[in-house]
Amino acid sequence: MQKNKKIYVAGHRGLVGSAIVSLLKKKGFNKIILKTREQLNLKKQTEVNKFFKNYKPEIVIIAAAKVGGIYANSKFPASFIYENLMIQNNLINCCYKNGVERVIFLGSSCIYPKYAKQPIKEDYLLNGELESTNIAYAVAKISGLVMCDSYNKQYKTDFRCLMPTNLYGPGDNYHGLNSHVIPALIKRFHNAKSNNQKSIKVWGNGEAKREFLFSEDLADAVIFIMKLSKSKYNKHLSIKSNHINVGSGQEYSIKKLAKLISDIIGFKGKIEFDKSKPNGTMRKYLSNRIMKKLGWKPSVKLQDGILKTYEEFKRLDS
Repeated sequence: MQKNKKIYVAGHRGLVGSAIVSLLKKKGFNKIILKTREQLNLKKQTEVNKFFKNYKPEIVIIAAAKVGGIYANSKFPASFIYENLMIQNNLINCCYKNGVERVIFLGSSCIYPKYAKQPIKEDYLLNGELESTNIAYAVAKISGLVMCDSYNKQYKTDFRCLMPTNLYGPGDNYHGLNSHVIPALIKRFHNAKSNNQKSIKVWGNGEAKREFLFSEDLADAVIFIMKLSKSKYNKHLSIKSNHINVGSGQEYSIKKLAKLISDIIGFKGKIEFDKSKPNGTMRKYLSNRIMKKLGWKPSVKLQDGILKTYEEFKRLDS
C-alpha cells in the first residue's frame, strides 16, 4: 500500500486511535487526517458530510466511539446507543457517498451472546441473548457491523470490520466509575498504596475471566488488515459473517488480574471481592484462528503491557 494514501483516523485521541496514529507515523504513512471533537462533531451529519467533501480521505479507520465499563454502560444506556449509532452511521454512509477506498470499523467483543460457546467464533454473532449490563453499546456495535456488511453487498464497497477483545494501554480512561477493569484497578491500587490502605475491594467474586489485548497490538492488527488486498481479506472471512476477531489468545480471572496489578504497583494490603456487585459476562474468550491464518499474532505480554500502562499513569498522576 502506498504511504501517501490519505488516511482519516476517527477518534485519534482515544486509547485505540492514538495507538493507530502513532504506528501509522512509524510505518511512514505521511498523509494522516486528524480532527478533534471540537473541530468535527461526528454526531452531526452536516458536519461529517462537509468534512468528507473537503478532505476526501481515501482510507478511513473508525476508532471513534463512546465507551465505558459496566457502571457507565448500566447507568447511561441511552447515551451509549444514541451516540455510537450517530457516529458510525454518519461515518459509514459518508464513506460510501464519497467513494472511500477502504474502511476499517472497530467493534467490540460484547457483540457476542452472553452464553456463547468458548472460544467465541465470528459465526456465533446473534445466536443468543446479550449481556444485560452493556446491551445498548453491543446493539450499536452490531448495527455498525451489519451496516458495513449491507453496504458491501449492495454497493460493493470494501468496508472491513474487526472485533477486538478487551483493550488496555497508554491513553486509557482512568475515571473511577466509567473506566474498564484494567485502568480502574491501576488507579485504585495506586491510590490504595499511596494512602497506605490495608485492603481494597474489587467488584464481583473474582471468578469471571477476561482476555486482554494491548492497544499497540490492536493498532498493528488494524494496519495489517488495512494493507491486505480485498481478495485476500474476503477469502478468509467466515461464511456467516463479515468481521474478524482480534484476540490475545490468553485469558485471566479477575482475581488473577487483580493480584498481577497489585504486584506491579506494589500494594501489600488485602484484596477483597464485593460479591454484591455484578461480574458481567463470566467468560469472554475470542477465537483468533482467522487472524492466525492471515499471519498475524500479538506480541505484548499482559504483564509488560500493564507495566507500560502504569508508567504512563504515574506520569499523568504526578
